[in-house]
Amino acid sequence: MSEKENPLRAEKRRKLNELREAGIDVFPHTYERSTVLAEIRKDFDNLEVGEAKEETHFKVAGRLMTKRPMGKAAFFNIQDQSSNMQVYLRKDEISEEAKKAFQLVDLGDIVGIEGFVFKTKKGELSLHCKNFQILCKTLEPLPEKFHGVQDVEIKYRHRHLDLITDPESRKVFETRSQIIREIRRFLDDRGFLEVETPVLQPIYGGAAAFPFTTHHRALDMKLYMKISPELYLKRLVVGGFEKVYEVSRNFRNEGIDRSHNPEFTLLEWYEAYTDYNYQMDQFEELVCHLAKTITGSEKVNYQGKEIDFTTPWKRLSVYDGVKEHAGIDPESASDDEIYNKAKELGSDMKKPKSRGEMIMELFELAAEEHLWQPTFVIDHPVEVSPLTKMHRDKKGLVERFEPFAACMEIGNAYTELNDPEDQLARLKEQEAKRVVDEEAQPMDEDFIHAIETGMPPTGGVGLGVERIVMILTDRHSIRDILLFPTMKHK
Repeated sequence: MSEKENPLRAEKRRKLNELREAGIDVFPHTYERSTVLAEIRKDFDNLEVGEAKEETHFKVAGRLMTKRPMGKAAFFNIQDQSSNMQVYLRKDEISEEAKKAFQLVDLGDIVGIEGFVFKTKKGELSLHCKNFQILCKTLEPLPEKFHGVQDVEIKYRHRHLDLITDPESRKVFETRSQIIREIRRFLDDRGFLEVETPVLQPIYGGAAAFPFTTHHRALDMKLYMKISPELYLKRLVVGGFEKVYEVSRNFRNEGIDRSHNPEFTLLEWYEAYTDYNYQMDQFEELVCHLAKTITGSEKVNYQGKEIDFTTPWKRLSVYDGVKEHAGIDPESASDDEIYNKAKELGSDMKKPKSRGEMIMELFELAAEEHLWQPTFVIDHPVEVSPLTKMHRDKKGLVERFEPFAACMEIGNAYTELNDPEDQLARLKEQEAKRVVDEEAQPMDEDFIHAIETGMPPTGGVGLGVERIVMILTDRHSIRDILLFPTMKHK
């Protein structure tokens, strides 16, 4: 033990040593519970005040959260994943070993309780302890009970402390899991096949992003961590899987802010013989289903404002958004006028980009902040959509949509490009751009081979799982809905 050890830790260590000297095993290999606390609450909530069920004993376990000694008796509270419960203990009713263990137990220790259920005179459902056992003696003190972890840096770096002390935080992550289950159920019920694509890829693609790189020693080759499963999922459509999806972690070597983390969960699905119009309907049906299932309503409160996911959602073309919010007509304005307007609105472009890229930058600068209610932003310039089919009616545009809610992009979707010659030409353009744009997509000859083999007309969709979770759990930052967000080295 260090001479500088925190006094609270030193005292907990002293108790641990005293328990060991008394021959008490405070790190047993197992403990056979008969139930969990939530089940007891469900089964015995209707007990009368003062009623007890002494004939039935339960074995439960959990973390000791409070302790109120009262001479020869004590009340304390334990918490397991399902719930929490008050426990009443009389020292003259338990063994000498159990009495010693209770004497030296600390808040935060994990304990096993055997006893029967009763309801106190104040109407609180409780356990009457007949046997007490320490299952894990702790050394690290818990945060103060009534305030929990207040420092957000500590919440994110030491998520275990946050989960122990904040039931609302635990609820968020349980809801996140429920959302992902519902996504799978929605797609499974529609005949989709869940698949897995490589995380380590020899060529990355499917999005405009800078990848993480690594090196495989045995093959002596450079590999990239997946930025998107798109190009692999399309190969599967070529292979005959007409409805496929993946829920997977993706990795983009980019900045961190309230809605971005380098590691995130992405849902992508592809469905043969559909287009972006069909997928717009399916996307809004999925999100509306999630809202109703998770919150009970299509209308959700997020950060003090209502979002109404009731279908159908508004459709807004990129050009119309620029006209409405930037005050310039992208169809008639010159390249110089578009560039100057973007600079006026705060663009950091050092020199003009392609016309389509500048139009998209105008949209992002002027229009996105107005997209609080669910909106499909549709019909993008071809220059920013290298994997998307040309629009059947609008020259220079593609059939693409980006759904927005709470002024955040929550997805991306296309009528997928399946013309191999057009796809090859666009990837060659992207390859040429890589000299000045590291996020441009590299050439993937194997993917071109797949498209040349023949991909049916296909609609493809991506959904940012974290952003949906943020909205449906009313959390401002992505860090609040990632168990272990990426943090700067301390």
